Amino acid sequence: MKKGLWLFIVGMAAFLLCAGITSAEAQKKSYLAFGGGPTGGTFNYFANGIAIYLSKALPDVEISSEGSGGSGENLKRVHAGQVDFGIVYSGDAYLGRIGQLPNDTTEYVNARTLGYLYGAPAQLVVRADAGIASAKDLAGKRVAVGNAGSGAALSAERFFRHMGLWDQISPQFLGYSPAAAAFKDRKIDAFWVLVGYPNASIIEAATQDNIALVNLHQDAEESGFYTAFPFYAQVEIPAGTYRGQDAAVVTFQDSTFWCANDKVDEEIVYQALKQIYSPEGLQHMVTAHSAAREMSIENGLKGASVPLHPGALKFWTENGLSIPDELKP
Repeated sequence: MKKGLWLFIVGMAAFLLCAGITSAEAQKKSYLAFGGGPTGGTFNYFANGIAIYLSKALPDVEISSEGSGGSGENLKRVHAGQVDFGIVYSGDAYLGRIGQLPNDTTEYVNARTLGYLYGAPAQLVVRADAGIASAKDLAGKRVAVGNAGSGAALSAERFFRHMGLWDQISPQFLGYSPAAAAFKDRKIDAFWVLVGYPNASIIEAATQDNIALVNLHQDAEESGFYTAFPFYAQVEIPAGTYRGQDAAVVTFQDSTFWCANDKVDEEIVYQALKQIYSPEGLQHMVTAHSAAREMSIENGLKGASVPLHPGALKFWTENGLSIPDELKP
């Protein structure tokens, strides 16, 4: 055989071998989708932060973050397997699992808990000179409540219905950034945010106008809201969180969780949690958003309301957390 032909055959064999290896590696790689939230919302920062970190830390996993309407939409898409991961409020996960979301009797049982991210206080923003000291003062007012289908909108409807106010206000289904813009243009009288603080859209509103936050805890306590919805808890937003907010404001919060479809590979979930809740992973998350300062091994299941994914059960058990029976898969 001529030397040139021999070299050509050897070269082609090497090329095909490498191509085969590359193809096998590509087939091995898992491509996963992560449901985030609306523009300007904390969900997006967390979803992007987790997706970016894990795509670098796990060589066989590529995660892409997707925008969404928020918690309610994420719950439904995770349940249906349209996304693999999502950020969901504990309250929405709990009520969705038992078919008690507003106007929706579907039981969303395929979404499983991975880990606690941060507390999401309800923040009701009004103008400082509007004379609105209670939710009851909003009767007849235009109130932005979040994107339709979002956790913010669901929580707002839940609260205002409980207070007997839902039919007395004019709810506007606007995301946080559009709500801040509408507030600036005086197209709305108040807007509702359910996120960690400080929130970029409230900061924006505070630079354009003199704002105040309403004490929602008093309304919640007096109306029996905590008894009706025990996954909410009292929380204080410190003075100085926003421009012009000279005193602490007491409100209530939901817990925000990283969730997964129950069919996501157990080992991927285990390794993902191991990376994100490592010291390096936690530092990365705080860089992504300051609300991630609440993330820790100790807080891993704080406020969890639906069963764990098997990979999460393995991770949290290894890290010494006691798992209540109602959270076991």
